[in-house]
Amino acid sequence: MPPASRRARARNYDPDRTRAALTAQIGHVLDAARVLSAAQLAAPSGLPNWDVHHLLVHIARQIEAVPQVIAAEAAAKADLDLPTWARSTAAIADLLDADTREAAVGTERAAARIAEAAEQLAHVMDRAVEPGRNVRITLGAMRSTDFLVTRLVELVVHTDDLARATGTEIPLDRQALAAVTRLLADALAARAPGNSVEVRIPPYAAVQCVPGPRHTRGTPPNVVETDPVTWIRLATGRTSWQAALDAAVVTASGDRADLAAYLPVLG
Repeated sequence: MPPASRRARARNYDPDRTRAALTAQIGHVLDAARVLSAAQLAAPSGLPNWDVHHLLVHIARQIEAVPQVIAAEAAAKADLDLPTWARSTAAIADLLDADTREAAVGTERAAARIAEAAEQLAHVMDRAVEPGRNVRITLGAMRSTDFLVTRLVELVVHTDDLARATGTEIPLDRQALAAVTRLLADALAARAPGNSVEVRIPPYAAVQCVPGPRHTRGTPPNVVETDPVTWIRLATGRTSWQAALDAAVVTASGDRADLAAYLPVLG
């Protein structure tokens, strides 16, 4: 399949599947959050200057964002696609940090806040998946159904953060993992357009990227392959390219199969 077709497919997500995946992943996070001890809540989250309590409050705020944007004035036109959103989030990192810190101070029980956010989300979900609805966010205007996919990114990435910070096993919904893998692969292809390297993340995604000679048939001369969770950690800066190579969780063959200059892609 030509690269353009892969990218076009990855940018279209079935709203019903997105809805189900988001609901399921919130449930997994909530189940984990409810049984964390005080010591676990106070432990470092792995993110700069946030403990696990901050991380959980941040997750709650990402869920709360859906009812907020649905209640606001709709946008006439969507000008922000998902790969661009992924590559633009660094612009609001300071705002998100400040928002999280402020919300964390006023939140006694983060799990309860996530539960309340999930309930409020359920009330607006029908409107959120309406065809043709556009919403306004800080970075621009996008389709409401695409905004729900961005919430999947937040939930999946931070579920992994939470699991590693607390030493607990927290499930990743299969559809949620698939959507996030594909979105971040598309973001890489948009950041490093080209056809000289094929990046494979089975069973969910394969994209061609990086400027250079175009591959047309047979095995590409430059191939990168890894698993979905490792890819998400690479794409979000949770692990470095060299660390992944050293740990043998990513394979790279060919003179151009070095993605270090293009990672992370989220932010």
